[in-house]
Amino acid sequence: MKPQRTGRGRAARDVLVVLFDEVQSLDVTGPVEVFTGATHAAGTPGYRVRTASLDGTLVRTSSGLTLVPDGALADGPAPHTLLVPGGHGTRSSDPRLTDAVRDIAPRAQRLVSVCTGALLLAEAGLLDGRRATTHWMFCEKLARDHPEVRVDADRIYVRDGHVATSAGVTAGIDLALALVEEDLGRDIALTVARHLVVFLRRPGNQAQFSAQLAAQTAQRAPLREVQQWITEHPASDLSVEALAERARLSPRHFARAFHAETGTTPGRYVERVRLEHARRLLEDTADGVEEVSRCCGYGTPEAMRRAFVKHLGTGPSEYRRRFRTTR
Repeated sequence: MKPQRTGRGRAARDVLVVLFDEVQSLDVTGPVEVFTGATHAAGTPGYRVRTASLDGTLVRTSSGLTLVPDGALADGPAPHTLLVPGGHGTRSSDPRLTDAVRDIAPRAQRLVSVCTGALLLAEAGLLDGRRATTHWMFCEKLARDHPEVRVDADRIYVRDGHVATSAGVTAGIDLALALVEEDLGRDIALTVARHLVVFLRRPGNQAQFSAQLAAQTAQRAPLREVQQWITEHPASDLSVEALAERARLSPRHFARAFHAETGTTPGRYVERVRLEHARRLLEDTADGVEEVSRCCGYGTPEAMRRAFVKHLGTGPSEYRRRFRTTR
């Protein structure tokens, strides 16, 4: 089959999405909506999306939805992009599915996985010697079961040559938008992002989860209120003594209770919230480093620089520069 041409004379990119029982439906529909939306926004057939299961039969997603594939994996032209979504089905996949993905991969110009789809790519030997990521809950499994894969657990997506892997669910949308920007330009990607009401600003090196998601939510109302206070007032006095007073507990009792219910110490939680807030200001504003450090409770630019180097391996100014070059 000859590749379809766009109005500008460019070939439409065939995207083949692999379907299987117990697939995560959002891992499928998120990228599919991005690619089809980009085609509509461009006014040309920029992408031609095809879904396929092993035998072309219906699949049941992990949420119970039934998806109807366009055909079987063995049929159809070689894809430009082979996309493997995640879901429970990747953890106990049919060996025939692994073989099918392994067979198709050499004929694809780009390999993409969403969430635990990386496990299937790794099982097929397609991530050997490459950097990759997956849902944070399965990064350890990926590294343990496939030591030849260099797992980067703190990225929402990772590009290594023609292979791109992403973290859970919404990270697949971020990666798909990044691919659209690469293929069709930033204006098209931005149009799709606006239509889907998502941000076109998360680069692949952004952490998978925020301080609030990384820590557990406290069960007791006073401790939950303190967590919220920390998030909303990073520049305030967030010492254990000040936070304990807000929770109406002694400092020792507060520190023990906070750790027991959130899984982290008050100091580490404050540190992560301040770092996260500083990163957002550096990404979204033109405020200087000194002003950002003051707004985030660091006190001095040097204190903020030490925090950035400790957790991110780079200073605030360099972090801002890298962020803007990856947008």
